[in-house]
Amino acid sequence: MTGPNPESPDPGDTTTPPTASPGADPDQLPLRVTTLELFFDLVFAFTLTQLASLLASGFTAGALARVLLIFGLLWWMYEGYAWLTNARPPVHTAERLLLLLGMAGFLTIGLAIPDGFGGASLALGLGYLAVVLVHAWLYFRVNRNIIRVAPFNVASALLVIVASLLRVPGGGERPVGYVLWVVALAVQLGSPLIVHPKNLFELRPAHLSERHSALILVALGESVAAIGVGAGRLAGRAAADDARIIVAAVLGLALAAALWWIVFGSSDEDEAERVLTEASSERRITLALGAFFYCNIPLLLGLVAMAAGVEAAIERSGRIAAGPAAAAITLATGAAAFLAGDAAMRRLLRIGPVRLRSAAAVLALATAFIGTFVALEVQVAVLALLLAGTLVLERNQRLPASTPPPMNEPSDGP
Repeated sequence: MTGPNPESPDPGDTTTPPTASPGADPDQLPLRVTTLELFFDLVFAFTLTQLASLLASGFTAGALARVLLIFGLLWWMYEGYAWLTNARPPVHTAERLLLLLGMAGFLTIGLAIPDGFGGASLALGLGYLAVVLVHAWLYFRVNRNIIRVAPFNVASALLVIVASLLRVPGGGERPVGYVLWVVALAVQLGSPLIVHPKNLFELRPAHLSERHSALILVALGESVAAIGVGAGRLAGRAAADDARIIVAAVLGLALAAALWWIVFGSSDEDEAERVLTEASSERRITLALGAFFYCNIPLLLGLVAMAAGVEAAIERSGRIAAGPAAAAITLATGAAAFLAGDAAMRRLLRIGPVRLRSAAAVLALATAFIGTFVALEVQVAVLALLLAGTLVLERNQRLPASTPPPMNEPSDGP
């Protein structure tokens, strides 16, 4: 990942920087991810950690439904902010302060997620409304075409707030509340069918590719941090139990490292940037929506599911026994979704390996039997080995085309 550019404009200057001039070709503008955007990604990754904790709280169908609904809304608005900073980096004081306010909205949502359909549902709705309004105002300063999209986002946030006001006396959500959540998600995800973004927005490929790579890296780091926090809460018991907790935590780290290698080990980020750069403006919008928005949905949800499964494995690491079937299925499905999302992105952009990763996604589902009938820790280890084996096979397939000729062969040039 390329380092951020220096951010040196006058803090008091609120004029449009040269990179946002209306007639400029976005392909010619050297824009890279700023440190404030990385800070923003850290806050968003906190919401993913909270979603993993929510899922791990019971591995029930209700918890899964709440995770999917909350993630859908959050991911839509994260992409909105990614496109916003792609149009103009936050280099002026007013823009930075507003972006920090949007981060506060995401933080409020993250804190409310554990009880987001109960007593904290209103806080979640108000935090989401703040995220939507800040995004609309910031984008309006850059591109007034956002007026065509912003009403969908505001309507979605208002539906979530109305749902929060329909709680039963005990604090739970009424069935109609879930219906409003589904409608809110449909309003947002369906908005591109009504207002297609092509010809309305321009995208800079280098920044967009780097931003999503940074997000995945931050999300992986958050998952490792969650593993450490979970293991720390259980430490201090018998020496044998502590050893098993450490083993389970290291296995979780090994799985996260294998996931990192799957995404970043083949150094295909530059290829993704090249494909987007060479595409026409309209085609670039379609590729960006498909590769970075839709394909990252199973990838990030898979990461959330795996984090929840590893958390369950650590909690049960004091004894080697079969884990709950729901936790094992969640862990296996998460790994399969992660691999399927990565393979779908590569297939869409026509970069990197696809077949072996698709096969590994199918094999990952079978590991649910290991977690159910043997132990969750063993399932984590098998998944890490499966990913490592996939990487080794891919490397062996690439070697014949990339191995240099022997030193004793004559060359054609000096």
